[in-house]
Amino acid sequence: MQPPGLGSEGEGHALPSTDRLGYVRERVRAIPDFPKPGILFRDITPLLADPKAFHMVIDALVEQFIGEAVDAIVAIESRGFIFGAPLASRLNTSFVPARKPGKLPAETVRVEYALEYGQGSLEMHKDALSPGHNVVVIDDLLATGGTAAAVGELVLAQGANVLAYAFVLELGGLAGRSRLEPAPVFSLITF
Repeated sequence: MQPPGLGSEGEGHALPSTDRLGYVRERVRAIPDFPKPGILFRDITPLLADPKAFHMVIDALVEQFIGEAVDAIVAIESRGFIFGAPLASRLNTSFVPARKPGKLPAETVRVEYALEYGQGSLEMHKDALSPGHNVVVIDDLLATGGTAAAVGELVLAQGANVLAYAFVLELGGLAGRSRLEPAPVFSLITF
């Protein structure tokens, strides 16, 4: 699958209209030493505060998947919800939240995954997806890929397919995308 908008190299990590994305990139703030010394945190709150930039992000994501057979957008708690809900709405498809344990009211499936210091868990309603569903997993940021890979496991556990992973930001050099392959991985902006 090569969704519309990929460059001639077909790498899958840069979306079209670099001028538009330059505007968005300028609205991502760098915060040194947060949440701990040595970390350069990429803050998306200025992007969210700018309606023009937010629309540009959603438009760029929609362009990647319009015309594709997407049965559901699975968004990762919590910032993935910000981008996943409007994407699902614009694609006229289902929105499925992947949440921290204890947040969903019905029967769930759970996956545990390694964090930098310890373990994390995510859940999805057991009946959220049907076998054969084509799913796009979305979050705000791709770093090491552990959380997104865990959500991919939840999708596969329900018999659905990961059509692609989508992110607004990607931290290059952390090999996150390699944990998600062979599914296509799309990010709007790489730092």
